[in-house]
Amino acid sequence: MIDSNAIFNIKNQGEFETIALEVYKYQFVNNPVYRSFCDLLYVHPSDVKSTKDIPYLPIQFFKSKDILSSKDSVQTTFSSSGTTGITTSKHLVTDLKIYEQSFTKGFKQFYGDVEDYVVLALLPSYLEREGSSLIYMANAFIKQSKHQESGFYLNNLKELTDTLIKLESENKKTLLIGVSFALLDLVETYQFKLKNTIIMETGGMKGRRKELIREELHKQLKAGFGVDAIHSEYGMTELLSQGYSQGHGIFNCPKWMKILTRDTEDPLSIQETGKTGGINVIDLANINSCAFIATQDLGRTYKDGSFEVIGRFDNSDIRGCNLMVL
Repeated sequence: MIDSNAIFNIKNQGEFETIALEVYKYQFVNNPVYRSFCDLLYVHPSDVKSTKDIPYLPIQFFKSKDILSSKDSVQTTFSSSGTTGITTSKHLVTDLKIYEQSFTKGFKQFYGDVEDYVVLALLPSYLEREGSSLIYMANAFIKQSKHQESGFYLNNLKELTDTLIKLESENKKTLLIGVSFALLDLVETYQFKLKNTIIMETGGMKGRRKELIREELHKQLKAGFGVDAIHSEYGMTELLSQGYSQGHGIFNCPKWMKILTRDTEDPLSIQETGKTGGINVIDLANINSCAFIATQDLGRTYKDGSFEVIGRFDNSDIRGCNLMVL
């Protein structure tokens, strides 16, 4: 078994590569679904010399299979949102401490200690259902915060507005993390000039509004909140780590997470940086599920390890993901 502390203490690309290959070998042996997928592709650990050789499990398998690399009992199941009749993804988590380590250390890498912030969470669509990993993270941040003003907001936008104005007048460092449609609802009702607040959108209109391209969404939010940049979080039910953007839609990963892109015509081929392709994620915090995932997002990577999310495949464009059904 690989020690999670080794994962969260990775210091450089060489250490990342070494541990990623160890995790691959461990999951090949211990994850029956992933092993079957690798066997279908005729890829064995002896064939894998670098992370580019590793097979990336199509994310749809989290909808139909139990993706587990551990014999330990499941502590919780995170599930994705979805409309009635749609099969949702489920992430079986056998060790919540690993998730807590990941989001705490990941946030600290980019923003410092969360306890230094007042944490305000405007996540109505997530609060209204069970099994959200984002709510679990936000709740932990609120508890870690040393400020009594921290908390969740559902539809009480007037109370949130009063809190933001009060915190601004007191020069308190504040993090407002919110789903896109709710942040838009807020700035269409109230206007702000915030100097001490980070606005972090988690994406998604969740069927409440027409989807906007990122530039238009951020333009409206910057004007409404009176800020120079809108921050973003890149995460999903199937991952236990998050990437963060501090503006302009360019994301960076914590040291135990990496983004690559695959060729849209040849899903087993990893591309060089700078080209648009399907986003593949290595998330070593997924030690007990699957750390190597081919998502349905489109994006491009840059030489410094940062990445950009451009959009999503429509169903007709997912070559090689829906073809490989066990």
